[in-house]
Amino acid sequence: MLTILVANIKGGCGKTTVATHLAAASAAAGLPTALADVDRQRSSLGWLERRPEKAPALVGLDWAKDVSDAPRGTKRLVIDAPAALKSKQIEDLVKMADVIVLPVLPGAFDEQATQRFLGKLEELKSIAKHRKSVAVVGNRMRARTKAADRLDQFLGGIGHKVVTRLRDSQIYADSAASGLSLFDMAGKRAAEHRGDWGPLLAYIDAV
Repeated sequence: MLTILVANIKGGCGKTTVATHLAAASAAAGLPTALADVDRQRSSLGWLERRPEKAPALVGLDWAKDVSDAPRGTKRLVIDAPAALKSKQIEDLVKMADVIVLPVLPGAFDEQATQRFLGKLEELKSIAKHRKSVAVVGNRMRARTKAADRLDQFLGGIGHKVVTRLRDSQIYADSAASGLSLFDMAGKRAAEHRGDWGPLLAYIDAV
């Protein structure tokens, strides 16, 4: 089983969007997939409740209070971590993960929080010795804006691999409202934005 932890201590950076899309992409590829929600808000589980029966099946795990095992035969486990993780929580979740996906938004506050989080990650031997991969994802990027340029400069200087940049689009909110992802949707617009995910999915598959 490959375990993917989606985490950042900054709230509102798109962790749930990234986690649900990674889970949906795995399910669409035919892999038995579980989505574990560690956040007390249970946003990922709410998305699963809205998910149509015809969509590729996913198993939801409520980890807000206690961690439970993924069902037998699970090939991919995606963990949606809450913001403001404590050091012990970070350590425990990283131990479980094969790869850590770190979404970051344009903006000074998000950059600051991301630097603090990366600092905490780098205190862990598995990260410091490169035994586990950290994939940084620029989220809600708008081309040719000062914020996007600033984030590009920031991402280029943090010493971790920037795997992809996801463009800002209303399609993410529209799909979330229906319990869907870009990987469940037909049409040119969805296909265009799915292309942004290709480098991240390839990176995860190579772990």
